[in-house]
Amino acid sequence: MTRRGGGPDTGSTKGFTGSVSDATGTTLAEPQAQTEQETSIGMSMWAIVLAGGIGSRFWPLSSPDRPKQLLPLVNDRPLISDTIARLYPLIPPERVLIVTSRDIAGAIHARIPEIPHANVLAEPVPLGTAASLAWGASEIARRAGPKTVFCCLHADLAVGFPEALRFSLRRAAGIASREEALVALGADPSRNDIAFGYLLPGEALDYEDQVANGGAARVAEFVEKPDAESALRMIADGALWNTGIFVWEAGEVLDQLADHTPEVAPGLAALRDNDIERFAKKVGSISLERGLLERTSNLVVLPTDCGWDDVGTWACLRRSRELDDDGNGAMGPAHFVDATSNIVHAEHGQVVLYGVHKLLVVSLANITFVTTLDRARDLKPLLDQLPGSLRLRAGK
Repeated sequence: MTRRGGGPDTGSTKGFTGSVSDATGTTLAEPQAQTEQETSIGMSMWAIVLAGGIGSRFWPLSSPDRPKQLLPLVNDRPLISDTIARLYPLIPPERVLIVTSRDIAGAIHARIPEIPHANVLAEPVPLGTAASLAWGASEIARRAGPKTVFCCLHADLAVGFPEALRFSLRRAAGIASREEALVALGADPSRNDIAFGYLLPGEALDYEDQVANGGAARVAEFVEKPDAESALRMIADGALWNTGIFVWEAGEVLDQLADHTPEVAPGLAALRDNDIERFAKKVGSISLERGLLERTSNLVVLPTDCGWDDVGTWACLRRSRELDDDGNGAMGPAHFVDATSNIVHAEHGQVVLYGVHKLLVVSLANITFVTTLDRARDLKPLLDQLPGSLRLRAGK
């Protein structure tokens, strides 16, 4: 089995003893007993799932009519369905908010009807993830109170071990409540990937429980998408990948945004009045990583061993899909002969790869797309040169 974080799976799950099986049948360890605080907070946690945009980096499969969140990229379920399922039973559907684009909100909700309609927050215009977080946090504070702890995550994450994730979320909830801190889950890096953020641990919260042993620590430095040399330096210094999974109190994150994110702060009064249209006009678009995490000094990192990976580009599917002995991964009918390290997504006809290496092949009813996995990391130069009708309608 290939571990979602990019290296071979060792079966290690920090902070676990005993064994259970996850949804894939993989044997995991039983979580250690939770503290009373973690148990009580965990029973009332909320979640915000960021699910905006169509995912142009998965062209031609993604389109306005079939956005990335609805695609079965890791297994046979849409990404958004996987996200909701891995939170349960820690966070039931009635305590999950989905922040998404207005144009795809209906399609998103149709795939996850267990989420109450009032919990689907449709952005009037693309807000950026910092402003999306502010809207979700404000809604949780209004419904459940400003001391309510919630997790925030993206809809395009792969998690190999959902039970380990829920265990980490409970631990993070206790830390967020006790320390009144922003808590980020961190994963061990397996390469100097410049598409990720890096969290450098500083002072441990508990001297007896260092980061190397699964303990939490204050973040000494956070860098979003560093260059390759900086990423190598930070890894050598003990940095963890930012998983994009965060846990914090609703009121605390709103205070932090007010203090550190001038792109969002002018709109917070409109949120308090529950005026979303005015809020959208007052805020600027910025990611929560650059708009808040790189600026705050109140950030804590907690390691997780949940088998995390980011489903950001076609190339990442070699890490999140099951592979054959030659490193090929396929969704749909595909045959590989003297072929290694390829990815195929076939929805129309049979695909045969012979004597090739590190190719991406996407076969749909009205288009076949072939490139290398390296070039598939950035499709913007391609999309900029395609006719609009082809660029927007290819995924249909």
